[in-house]
Amino acid sequence: MNDELQLINAAKAGSADAFADLVKLYRVRLLRFLLTRCSSFADAEDVLQDTMIAAYRYLHSYDPRWRFSTWLYRIAIRNAQKVRSENVVEFSDLSDAESDPLLHCIAQSETENLWVSARRVLNDDVFAATWLRYAEDMSISDISKALDRSDSWTKVNLLRARKTLDTEMNRKSTGSKAYG
Repeated sequence: MNDELQLINAAKAGSADAFADLVKLYRVRLLRFLLTRCSSFADAEDVLQDTMIAAYRYLHSYDPRWRFSTWLYRIAIRNAQKVRSENVVEFSDLSDAESDPLLHCIAQSETENLWVSARRVLNDDVFAATWLRYAEDMSISDISKALDRSDSWTKVNLLRARKTLDTEMNRKSTGSKAYG
């Protein structure tokens, strides 16, 4: 974290190299997250680029009392919402598994299949909260700030998501076709 703060301060002072190092720190994580929010890999890459440009442009407004990752994810979420509303391609509308952008960032195993199921059964904000908590290991407070929600909303919806996913995975393991 201290190295990150040094990079942020250097980037604020005008160091392009320091900002490039910050981009390297967050690029893969943000892209993986954006793949869950965008309808295509290309859209996720575009949103990532827009996010990094906005971060560079508004770096002076970053407040070090908060985690830098939270600030970046908030920018990314806003940019992804703009692209999503322009494209209006719902995840459930993707008929071919090969066109699923989420599959670009995960392997085919039981654990990763949980994320595919989560994407299908959870709404966007609840999925984002779940991803940020369990894939990115963000705190409840940071998730709440990134999603512009209360801590209570975040806690309740993470609990509901776990219950929904438990039901979904149990349904899959028993071969039941009815949703519970």
